[in-house]
Amino acid sequence: MIACLVIHGYTGGPYEVDPLAEFLKENTDWHIEVPTLPGHGSELNLENVSYKKWIKSAENELKKLQKNYDEIYLIGFSMGGMIAAYLAAKYKIDKLVLLATSGKYLSFKQIGLDIAEVIGDGIRGTLDENKLYNHYKKKFGSVPLRANFEFMKLVRFTRRYLDKVESPVLIAQGHQDGMVPYKTAYYLDKEIHSEQKEVVFFDRSRHLICLGDDKDTLNGMVYHFLVEKTE
Repeated sequence: MIACLVIHGYTGGPYEVDPLAEFLKENTDWHIEVPTLPGHGSELNLENVSYKKWIKSAENELKKLQKNYDEIYLIGFSMGGMIAAYLAAKYKIDKLVLLATSGKYLSFKQIGLDIAEVIGDGIRGTLDENKLYNHYKKKFGSVPLRANFEFMKLVRFTRRYLDKVESPVLIAQGHQDGMVPYKTAYYLDKEIHSEQKEVVFFDRSRHLICLGDDKDTLNGMVYHFLVEKTE
């Protein structure tokens, strides 16, 4: 029996990975678990939540699955990818998928291009059609500064475990990602010493890779990676 734990990103929630999770549910008989990290979800409440609570929450979900399933797959998006990598290093995980994983963060060049696009849409009167603007405007003012420091602590803490990951790993990254520079995929590839690694770039994808234009291709690629027999 197989279980798959899918971990969302910082200031996000299960909705960020829903298309992939639903695809796996429809095409497998696996148990798919997509927990909401403390303080996250549709209503953010990040004032008094530490990075240790985010890790512990995901770790507890993993331990529950390990009691009932023979094989465990981990999928992590953004900050969730760093948590997933840490858990894969600490426990025996059969396969690991890292999506737009925040081993490094903030591509200022891409952010500049995104802002220019938002300004252009504002001038043209089409701002309501800008997906990026509509997604992030909800978060403005609802993320305390302390939470951002906790995010950075989490990245620093989990980075130390990347070279201990031995599971087969798929690393997927969007070229137009403003939150995680696309070169982060090369960094993860270098730091993770697993003998079975695959790195894939998606030209049209921004940070929300599971919700973008390449989501169908991504879904199929993740599925095939997970069902493929390891050597």
